[in-house]
Amino acid sequence: MKAVILSAGQGKRLLPLTQDQPKCAIPIHGRSILEWQINELLKFGVSPIHVVVGFGASTVEKIIGNYNSSHAIHTLYNPFYALADNLMSCWTARHEMMDDFILLNGDTLFETAVLEHVLQAPPAPITLVTDQKSQYDADDMKVVVQGTQLVRIGKTLPLEQVNGESIGMIRFQDAGPQLFRSTIEDRVRQPESLKQWYLSLIDELAQKNQVSTVSIKGFTWAEIDNPADLQQAETLLKPFSM
Repeated sequence: MKAVILSAGQGKRLLPLTQDQPKCAIPIHGRSILEWQINELLKFGVSPIHVVVGFGASTVEKIIGNYNSSHAIHTLYNPFYALADNLMSCWTARHEMMDDFILLNGDTLFETAVLEHVLQAPPAPITLVTDQKSQYDADDMKVVVQGTQLVRIGKTLPLEQVNGESIGMIRFQDAGPQLFRSTIEDRVRQPESLKQWYLSLIDELAQKNQVSTVSIKGFTWAEIDNPADLQQAETLLKPFSM
């Protein structure tokens, strides 16, 4: 199984840390966010790893250059990174979505047990990784799940229906890659695609009963959007940095 990591954005909410480097290059306990991700993927033989880059692409390429040449880690340049949302990053990587793969947001960090749990989850074409908490805010990518079936995903879902959140990781298997890739290719023909998240496509597929979920409740993970998130991630990941 391969991986696609979406790391084209600057991460403006983390300025001035991201003034001269992309969010994925921010160090946490001596390793960049991207290195944390790559190291976990390599532990389970997930390869090749394709990193979609944009802002600060040369910085990301230097990080990747630190890995042994035996590791198949490549970059894919998204020329629309400053104009579009992450649907276009997926479009940039569409030719690497022919086989089974893990799609990972470039600001999602996780302990080893998370990826192990996801890789061992029951087979399904598309499996969205979710967690649960007592309250959800406007920034959370909220989900409605029935059993293990994803019903809806989005930031503006009615809170009385929400029973989880996406952690920024999806596993695609069997027919899943082709289904997702063809959905991307259809969508980019529409002008509004430049300002859409790729999860809007997952929401559409969910409403057609084509997306399953796996919960990682109880495991450690973090999404880094702002300074408070970064501080929390540093605390959560400290036991895993030794």
